[in-house]
Amino acid sequence: MTKDKNIYINRELSWLKFNERVLQEAADKNVPLIERLRFLGIFSNNLDEFFKVRYATVKRIYEAGKGGKSELGGITAGVLLEEITQIVIAQQSYSLEILDEIDLELKNENIYVINETEIDSYHHDFIKNYFYQEISPALVVIMLNEDVALPELMDISAYLTVKMTNSDGKDQVALVEISSDMDRFVVLPSKNGNNYIIMVDDILRYCLDDIFNIFKYDSISAHMIKITRDGELDFDSDLSKSFIEKLSDSVKDRQSGAPVRFVYDMSISKDTLSFLLKHMSIDEKESIIPGGRYHNRRDYMSFPSLGRTDLLYDKIRPLPVKGLSLEESIFKTIAKKDYLVYTPYHTFSYIVKFLREAALDPKVKTIKITIYRLAQISHVASSLINAAKNGKKVTVSIELRARFDEAANINYAEQMQDEGIKMLFGVTGLKVHCKMCVIEREEKDKLVRYGFISTGNFNESTAKIYTDFTLMTSNSKILKEVNKVFDFFEVNYKVNRYKHLITSPHYTKSKLFALIDNEIESAQNGKPAYIKLKMNSISSYKMIDKLYEASRAGVKIQMIVRGLCCLVPGVKGMSENIEIISIIDKFLEHTRLYIFSNKNNPKIYISSADWMTRNIDNRVEVSCPIYDEDIKVELQHLFDICWNDNVKARVINENQDNTYRRNDNPKVRSQFDTYKYYLNKLEI
Repeated sequence: MTKDKNIYINRELSWLKFNERVLQEAADKNVPLIERLRFLGIFSNNLDEFFKVRYATVKRIYEAGKGGKSELGGITAGVLLEEITQIVIAQQSYSLEILDEIDLELKNENIYVINETEIDSYHHDFIKNYFYQEISPALVVIMLNEDVALPELMDISAYLTVKMTNSDGKDQVALVEISSDMDRFVVLPSKNGNNYIIMVDDILRYCLDDIFNIFKYDSISAHMIKITRDGELDFDSDLSKSFIEKLSDSVKDRQSGAPVRFVYDMSISKDTLSFLLKHMSIDEKESIIPGGRYHNRRDYMSFPSLGRTDLLYDKIRPLPVKGLSLEESIFKTIAKKDYLVYTPYHTFSYIVKFLREAALDPKVKTIKITIYRLAQISHVASSLINAAKNGKKVTVSIELRARFDEAANINYAEQMQDEGIKMLFGVTGLKVHCKMCVIEREEKDKLVRYGFISTGNFNESTAKIYTDFTLMTSNSKILKEVNKVFDFFEVNYKVNRYKHLITSPHYTKSKLFALIDNEIESAQNGKPAYIKLKMNSISSYKMIDKLYEASRAGVKIQMIVRGLCCLVPGVKGMSENIEIISIIDKFLEHTRLYIFSNKNNPKIYISSADWMTRNIDNRVEVSCPIYDEDIKVELQHLFDICWNDNVKARVINENQDNTYRRNDNPKVRSQFDTYKYYLNKLEI
């Protein structure tokens, strides 16, 4: 198949369309008001990471003098950089309109976000005291002049550019750092039943004279700027350093990466802006984006709730899994049958309970687990350390290169290593992204395996907001092969064969192709043929081409793709049998689920892998078959609930217009209906 712009959607542009769907949630008046602000924060945080990683990658291609058409889906790097910038400027402008609208609605709720010009005498003393007690002692102020090089600015912080103007023409410029360690929003004393919030930025503006009182000036002004740097890690070749040392150094160096985006308050003076751009060596290759008064709007993810639960989503009570009790031995229960844990609808406590039980059970001899991202305070890590203290042989494969979580993973790796846990730091050239655990327990003079395989990270924090499947099993066939994956971590040159698991990088493409070919054969023979897929992203041209082939053969394909999607559905002669929706709602859809008709005897897998080149060719991933008939039925029901969503589902089409799916069917809001589904299961 010839690769041209009509066959694939560019990856970067598709991702921006995904982030537009996040922005739609911020604009949706049916979403609780403070949650809308938090979606604005998610939009901004997503955009930060996009520029650090994807925009930076395109920029590297451009600077290497490569057109990049083959890597970028038929568009040159230079054209793509410009198109990204224009889209982001438009999205940023729209986000500011949404913010203004939300601000008005907050006032209707007697919540006032005030700036420095709106501070009255009632709040004056509180703000001044807060400045001197909480802000001033930690304040970093950088004086700028033509003769001194500008220090490296951190992209996790924002800066106020302060200009002091004198009548003699000797203006002075300074930068005031707004550290990411500061609470961005300060709740002020309430007054007459009204609540007041001020941003640290505006406290600084209010206290400019206090900060710069040693200088003489006729006027003083402050405008915010923000820089985003290339977030890719570069490793040195010093053979005397351990991998942890190299990674630690590389994480530190990230803060001096090349700038890839510069955002500024559009009301800043032209001469001050030119001064900054010159001293930061930012030119036309960087994305220079005009913005409003405030940047680092990712901080809106932590906007204070003020106790207003009516302006937030109702918190759900995580449900128990029917038949799986936290008050009994997990091992004894899953020895009888498999169980599916679906967080956040079910409690993550089952995973912690499994590990706690393994740590204490004298019959448990070994524990092996993969770790990709841990919670800041991790009960998973403490359980593993507990197990090591009790004499268990614990092996942890930890992926230190989990992007932007490297420092946290290094910290936990060192703690666990100090406790005698055997640490495996990935595989050369591959990221370990699979999520699995296996333990060996001595029963009647033989070792019996128990374990779990998941679509998501073993992280208590994200388990409250990410949807993920975890299969808890004692199936010896599956767990024997999980053990083989751990063997591969230690002996990389030995490639094992697998009858049950589908593993990357060696077998995912070929095994998935075989499953798709089976559906193609069924369609060609006039038999039922369908494929149902749920994942975060699809960008692998090889996988897309295979789905196009299946579509042309008559295989009906339903796909739920949360994030970027390079496949163009619904095109006659190419993909008319492919339908795709995307769901953005209260929880982040993170599950990967593959269902193949298999002549009306469905083959079903849960997986850690999206259908991206990196997941298929450059990572260690595991897709696990579901053999328990009850769980197979359950997963098919769950897919259908999502597929029938007509409240939060957007249709992915050739136009990429993010149109909500609307129909006359009874309303289905899949995340809410999934919770109801599990409530009903408990009552049956």
